[in-house]
Amino acid sequence: MTKAMPEPVTLPMSRKNPVDPPDDLGRWREEGPIRPMLYADGHVGWIATRYETVRAVLADPRFSTRIELMHPPIGDLLRQAALRKRPGFFLREDPPEHTRFRRLLTGQFTVRRMKQLEPRIEKITSDQLDAMEKAGSPADLVELFALPIPSLVICELLGVPYSDHHRFQRDSARLLSLKSTPEQVSEAMDGLMDYLHDLVVSKRAQPDDALLSGLVATGELNDEEITGVAVLLLIAGHETTANMLALGTYTLLNNPDQLAALRGDPSLAESAVEELLRFLTIVHIGPMRTALEDVQVEGQTIKAGEAVTLSLGAANRDPGRFETPDKLDITRQATGHVSFGHGIHQCLGQQLARIEMRIGYPALLRRFPDLRLAIPSEEVSMRSDMAIYGVHRLPVAW
Repeated sequence: MTKAMPEPVTLPMSRKNPVDPPDDLGRWREEGPIRPMLYADGHVGWIATRYETVRAVLADPRFSTRIELMHPPIGDLLRQAALRKRPGFFLREDPPEHTRFRRLLTGQFTVRRMKQLEPRIEKITSDQLDAMEKAGSPADLVELFALPIPSLVICELLGVPYSDHHRFQRDSARLLSLKSTPEQVSEAMDGLMDYLHDLVVSKRAQPDDALLSGLVATGELNDEEITGVAVLLLIAGHETTANMLALGTYTLLNNPDQLAALRGDPSLAESAVEELLRFLTIVHIGPMRTALEDVQVEGQTIKAGEAVTLSLGAANRDPGRFETPDKLDITRQATGHVSFGHGIHQCLGQQLARIEMRIGYPALLRRFPDLRLAIPSEEVSMRSDMAIYGVHRLPVAW
C-alpha cells in the first residue's frame, strides 16, 4: 500500500552552521527516505535524503539524467533554459550515448594514469606555496593556492593554455552563480564554447600529447562534441577541487584537534580527504534524475516524468551509514560516501581530485605550521549563492 506523504517542500538553502547541511534535510531524513518536493517551475517531484535511497536511484537505469527532462529545483526558469542541451555534454545523456563518450574518456582517468601525474602535481603545489609565501601574510588561500593548483593540473591534462585561466575561471564562475541572469549564463557558456572550439580546431591542425588531441585522434567525435567534453572537464576539473581545498582548510582551521592530527601524522591524508569529502559535500544542489517509467521507491510510486532530487549532503550525514555523522573525524573510514555520485555517472575525475587533495592539504600544513584564519570564522564569505559550495575568499595568516 502506498504510504501517505506530507505536503511538498522546497529545497532548503540556509544553514545554521556553514559546514553542515540545512537542518531540514536531517529532519526529513528521520521522518522518511523520500518526500514530495515543489520545483521552481511548479512541478511536484521528490527529494531523497537517506543514503541507501540516494544510491539506489543513482544506480537505477529507469531514471534519466537528460537535461530536457529536468525541472529546476531552485532559481530562474529562463536561466535553466540557457543551459540547454549541447553536443558533447555527456553528463546529461543516458546510455547508449553516455556510454559512447564515457568509454573514450575512462582510459584517460584511470588510477594508474592519475598516479603518474603525482610528481607534476607535487611540483605545481610546491610552486604555488612558494608564490603564496612570497606574497606574504595575510593572503587569500583561494586566489593563491586552492584555485591555481587544480586549474594548472586540468589545463596541462587537457592541453589548455593556463595563460587563459582568467578567462575560463570568470566564465565558469558566472555559469555556477545562482545570481547570474539568463543572459549572463548564455554569454558565459557561449564564451567557453567558442574559446575551446577554436582550441580543438588548432589541436586538429597541430596535435600534442594532451587529452584533447587524443580525443581528436580517435576520429570518433566531431569538433562540436569534443568542445562540449572540454567544457565539462575544464569546469569540473578546477571548480570542484578548488572548493574542496579551500573549504577543507577552513574546516580544519576551525577544528584544531583534527588539524593537529593531520599535521602530526601526514599518513592520515588519505582518510582525511575522504572524511572531508563526506563531511562537506560541496555538491549541495542535486543531482537530479527523472523517472522514465513508473518506479517503486521506498514504497512510493514515482510516476514517469517525475523528478527526484538526490540530497548528497543528507545521505553523507545519514547515521544509518556513518556513525556520529555530524562529527568530523579524519581517522574514520569514510569510504562509500556519495560525494562523487554513484552509478554510471559517478565523477570521472574523482581519482585526480583525491590526489590533488592528498598532496595539497599536507603540503600546505608543512609549509605554514602556524596557518590560521586572518579574519573571524563567521566573517568568511560562503558560496551559498553558487551551484558548487565552498568559500569565495579565505584570508589566512601565518
